[in-house]
Amino acid sequence: MKNLEDKLKNPVWYSLNETHKKYLIEFDGVQFYRPNVNIFGAFFDEEKTAKALNEYSKIANKFFLVSENQVPIIDANHVILEKKINGCQMVFDHLIDIEITENIVLLSKEYIDEIYELIWLVMPGFYQKGGFEMGKYYGIFKDNKLVSITGQRMQTDDFIEVSGVVTHPEYTKKGYAKQLVTYTTKEILKERKLPILHTNKGNPAIALYKKLGYKLTRDMNWWLFSRK
Repeated sequence: MKNLEDKLKNPVWYSLNETHKKYLIEFDGVQFYRPNVNIFGAFFDEEKTAKALNEYSKIANKFFLVSENQVPIIDANHVILEKKINGCQMVFDHLIDIEITENIVLLSKEYIDEIYELIWLVMPGFYQKGGFEMGKYYGIFKDNKLVSITGQRMQTDDFIEVSGVVTHPEYTKKGYAKQLVTYTTKEILKERKLPILHTNKGNPAIALYKKLGYKLTRDMNWWLFSRK
């Protein structure tokens, strides 16, 4: 049985082996989510990634491999590396008890389209509609519309990832993200799991996450590929 630290080093892999096992697609030891849910994959042996990416590219136009420090191998006849996103992992360290003044709502399936549209407005390419199945989503409504959300993404028996932290550009700088991340963090702690999150290096949001009790722990890189 792997310990928490091992799982944090390869979060996609262990999510697909535990909480999200029902979404698993595997090609020769390389694991992926079903593409309608998420387009992430994970591996341990980079020698196997070229063939696996070729197979996954038959069912997904764009997709990621996620790795702390390994470099995947590709078959350039079938797959194109679009970019490498230099990311980092943060884990919950201590609770900062931020006052929740907004009405935060647990979002039901009827809001899938609004969640999708808001995330794609702020971070296009980031989300599949089936991603709603991966965990709980919370939102703040203003003027009868969904303007800020936070979701849960990768999960194991030990941790839950805070993700999908987005606010409509017309409603930023009001503290919505701060309250949503705090609220989601507390909900994860109620399940006796460790809250974690991922972001790209240099993201100004890192300063906010630190103020909310998270600490930087390791690199976590995202290799974006597309079908040739």
